[in-house]
Amino acid sequence: MAATAASSLQIAVARPCISSSHRLVKAGPAFRGANSKSVSWTKLTSACNIASLEPFQRSFTSSPVKFNKVGTKAMSESGENKPVSGLPIDLKGKRAFIAGVADDNGYGWAIAKSLATAGAEILVGTWVPALNIFETSLRRGKFDESRVLPDGSLMEITKVYPLDAVFDNPEDVPEDIKTNKRYAGSSNWTVLEVAESVKQDFGSIDILVHSLANGPEVSKPLLETSRNGYLAALSASSYSYVSLLKHFLPLMNPGGSSISLTYIASERIVPGYGGGMSSAKAALESDTRVSSDLFSTYLHINLIVVVSFPEFGIFYVSLYSFSGTCF
Repeated sequence: MAATAASSLQIAVARPCISSSHRLVKAGPAFRGANSKSVSWTKLTSACNIASLEPFQRSFTSSPVKFNKVGTKAMSESGENKPVSGLPIDLKGKRAFIAGVADDNGYGWAIAKSLATAGAEILVGTWVPALNIFETSLRRGKFDESRVLPDGSLMEITKVYPLDAVFDNPEDVPEDIKTNKRYAGSSNWTVLEVAESVKQDFGSIDILVHSLANGPEVSKPLLETSRNGYLAALSASSYSYVSLLKHFLPLMNPGGSSISLTYIASERIVPGYGGGMSSAKAALESDTRVSSDLFSTYLHINLIVVVSFPEFGIFYVSLYSFSGTCF
């Protein structure tokens, strides 16, 4: 999934998580275009050859894991009807690390804004080759318009860490990457090193967000995808979550939360979303469920599912909680 959204995208929980065992709480979908006018599902299905909304409504009732769904709305602020500002929770005194923020157009940025609106302190991990441009733009005020929170203040990013989540530790980094000029001037950017840096700087975090993905051959059909391209998609888009959770878990306060992002292509055919990316998203979902079984007594494990049709200006965002509550 290319984690891209409108710069003014906000994610607002439409219904709070309700603890429930073996039951899926379904909330009605919210569809809004770039002009925030309602778009009929009939029009969408006729254009996309989708029979009904039902394929998008999941059912994991056979799973022994506690699993709740919270409907959310994501829409542009430019329209007539604006969503509720921010999350209806208080995160003052909490600290969040969002992995995968390199500009002000992605889901990671939108999540950071929602968490900041709720009062959380924001730390971000930025892909090393994009770090210089991101920090320069942030410093020069190019993101100031996008940083505006509902109360008129600007979102503050306490610290930006260089991060390449494809590599767990320095020993994993090949020589061609070490000598690559795009990595020159940066250090301590493997997952292990970033976790250690965050621990040294802040001691602990409360929220871990995995908002990164990459499929170098995403435009290729499955049978034209090379083994290297397929494995690269899984490494960057799914195992990176496992690695982040493994290395950041010792830093997380009891009762903290992890959030990962998936895409409807994990279970439905989406033309053009190839190169192993649909398999990577399916793997990410499976790993999220497994981690919820391992850590549900210590962490709240959450999964954001995005159904996106940019050509229609439509985003549908659902939040699934595997541990009874969202935060």
